[in-house]
Amino acid sequence: MSDRRAIEDEIALREASLADARREHEVGELDDAGYRAIVAREATALAALRARGDALGPAAAPARAPRVHRRRWLVVAVLALVSAAGIVLAQTLSPRQPGSSVTGGVTLSGSARVTQLLTEAEADVAAGNESAALTAYSQVLALQPGNVTALTQSGWLEFSAGSTAKDATLVTLGERLLARAAQRAPADPAPRLYLAIAAFATPGNAALARSDFRVFLALHPSPAQLALAAPYLAQLGLAG
Repeated sequence: MSDRRAIEDEIALREASLADARREHEVGELDDAGYRAIVAREATALAALRARGDALGPAAAPARAPRVHRRRWLVVAVLALVSAAGIVLAQTLSPRQPGSSVTGGVTLSGSARVTQLLTEAEADVAAGNESAALTAYSQVLALQPGNVTALTQSGWLEFSAGSTAKDATLVTLGERLLARAAQRAPADPAPRLYLAIAAFATPGNAALARSDFRVFLALHPSPAQLALAAPYLAQLGLAG
């Protein structure tokens, strides 16, 4: 029963994510490419979940009062591993913009302001001040909505915060931001690595995690990135 309920809860959350993406697309907050990426991702996950549910056999007769779906939570052991990796990821994989040294004059051009904010956010992450980092990344996205660094780092921070607080809304937001980063920078292994780890940390998403890690490996990641991916690759049977 617990396995079936976990599958049902995951299906409910992913269906809600699809509905949210549809609404964002309809009002212009999500472009066509981003919407298609989310639909494809969630549809793949839903198909796998429903197949798992079918394999469990017919469901028991429902109770007279409809059950309120519980939000999915991340496995505690996995969360501890992901949280530790997140600190390293933020410190070593944060993509830097060219010319990261900023003079801090009275006025800054848009690109210089973005560079300054990214530098400040990276320092905030290193100092453990995730709230300040998220604020800086949000300001970057206000200036450059497609900035891959801000999408990737804010997506990871939102995902991590949601996992810690058991807040499914933040978890979904983080996943969505990471998916947008990967979609905008398909040749960059860093967003794909974050996305793969997020999938790995989500119960029932092993197949999706393997798919993301295979894409990551095909992007010729750096030795540091491979070292961070190694424990996940080993657990998924993808280690060389």
